[in-house]
Amino acid sequence: MARQANAKAHRASRSPLVLNVSRLGRRPGSMLSIHETVVSPSRIGVALVAIEAGAPLELDLRMESVSEGVLVTGTVSGPTVGECARCLSPTAGQVEIELTELFAYPDSATDETTESDEIGRVVDETVDLEQPIVDAVGLALPFSPLCGPDCIGLCPDCGIPLATAEPGHHHDKLDPRWAKLAALRDQIGDES
Repeated sequence: MARQANAKAHRASRSPLVLNVSRLGRRPGSMLSIHETVVSPSRIGVALVAIEAGAPLELDLRMESVSEGVLVTGTVSGPTVGECARCLSPTAGQVEIELTELFAYPDSATDETTESDEIGRVVDETVDLEQPIVDAVGLALPFSPLCGPDCIGLCPDCGIPLATAEPGHHHDKLDPRWAKLAALRDQIGDES
């Protein structure tokens, strides 16, 4: 009874990106398709744009048993939110990544000849897709997202978005090298 409760607690605490491969078996060529929507367990992305925690992730994957482990291929997609790098306005979009990842069986030749961080491992008849998805999404997203290709950004002096500023928006600036002469001119103009 306690063992069943522990198993349920373990499954509940596991990420939705940890997939059970026990139904696949170890016979090379066995295949299992996964077409489902899961929630993102954490924020996945870069500083200005990401898939938020709790957002839906569409998994369209094929798991195939190969002699050295489990080969997972397919696509993962999800909605992105962030802010424009130029004008800081909110942006939204969609990202789709192609995934091809080998997870080595324990005691396989691949497991014995690779470092622990080089390749994924099959652990307790499960594969964890979270890190490969995080890596692929990070590479697919733009480092400096824009709200549009023609975004002109913010006014460097007052900070308002130039897209919403009045036509001809500008600020009169005095070159600091001429500031003393301008002050002198104003002083002479006041005396005369």
